[in-house]
Amino acid sequence: MTEKPKKKPALSTQIFIALVLAVGAGIILTGNPGFAKDYIRPFGTIFLNLIKWIVGPLVFFSIMSGVVSLRDVKKIGAIGGTTVLYYLCTTAFAVTFGLLFANLLKDLFPVLSTAELAYEPAATSVNFMDTLVGIFPSNFLAPFVEGNMLQIIVSALTIGFALMLIGHRFNMEFKAVDICNDICMKAMELILKLSPIGVFCLLCPVIAENGPAVLGSLAVVLLVAYLCYIIHMAVTYSLSVRALGGVGPVKFFRGMLPAMMMAFSSASSVGTLPLNLDCSEKLGADREIASFVLPLGATINMDGTAIYQGVCAVFIATCFGINLTFSQMLTIVLTATLASVGTAGVPGAGMVMLAMVLQSVGLPVEGIALVAGIDRIFDMGRTVVNITGDASCAIVVSRMEHRRASKKENKINKKP
Repeated sequence: MTEKPKKKPALSTQIFIALVLAVGAGIILTGNPGFAKDYIRPFGTIFLNLIKWIVGPLVFFSIMSGVVSLRDVKKIGAIGGTTVLYYLCTTAFAVTFGLLFANLLKDLFPVLSTAELAYEPAATSVNFMDTLVGIFPSNFLAPFVEGNMLQIIVSALTIGFALMLIGHRFNMEFKAVDICNDICMKAMELILKLSPIGVFCLLCPVIAENGPAVLGSLAVVLLVAYLCYIIHMAVTYSLSVRALGGVGPVKFFRGMLPAMMMAFSSASSVGTLPLNLDCSEKLGADREIASFVLPLGATINMDGTAIYQGVCAVFIATCFGINLTFSQMLTIVLTATLASVGTAGVPGAGMVMLAMVLQSVGLPVEGIALVAGIDRIFDMGRTVVNITGDASCAIVVSRMEHRRASKKENKINKKP
């Protein structure tokens, strides 16, 4: 009697085991973070480099495939409009929630010395016209070289529309796009098999380097931010996927677990995109819709980052003895929402947004130094919120499109 081959644990289980091992190893190496930084992190960087390498072509062909498969400009417009509206509403709600929650708990914030702040932020400003111009590429290859997701999306939409308009004459172009998309998907699958190794090598150095800081006075600020992250996901996304997406919250979060753990360790919305796409499809999102909605969300949907802006703005203001007025808080909401559109979904992007937000309300930008040391830990949590919001949107938009199609079909059937 032959023995059955042992079944490998699911990818989510492997990632979770890697997560636990990374925390344990990081704590052990807290006294010697140099080893983790010099000999463990490079393998995590290799994993991230592979993801960054495939993400540009994947987004390009994924969106293009989604556009040509829809075969209807009006339908694309409807999906795009619904998606952007959903993202802007949830982002505005997130930063509002972060401000309210931080104000309620600001008495818990520690009193820190602000006399010697060495952080010098790069000059940043929120300029709508610059952002608008920056969306459109001047060179076909530049967006891929620079990793500019907005420009890649615009390129994919333009070529996708062009293919759709000439598609009545040639169908082989559609097949070519699908083949290229399938190749990128297969390459993504091969890279994702390395996820447990990547998670361990990315997270272990973070724990080793920041362990003492987490246990210090800034732990309260981290706690407030993470409470906001968890409550926002538990309330906003649970309600939206249940009421608008027809998916139970427990099923949703269980299905999203692999992508959420990947986001937590990599702190990159764009890097988590391939796994997020896979999880969303398994939860019922249409592939062509998810291929359009998720890359867009990885670029413009920053709910977790918006919460971070609100919490850190109140924290920094409190440290400098400043009480934010209602108009300042309203400005923070608007600035954080608009700034999210032009901010890349890569590690550390939240710091750039925070500089913009502080400048917009006249708060000392030097205050970023208070949170700069543990920004990576903030970043890990806010990325989880970002990618979970993207997936909820894909599920909601897919369900709405199904309803719209059903109503249209019923109207046709009722006609005499």
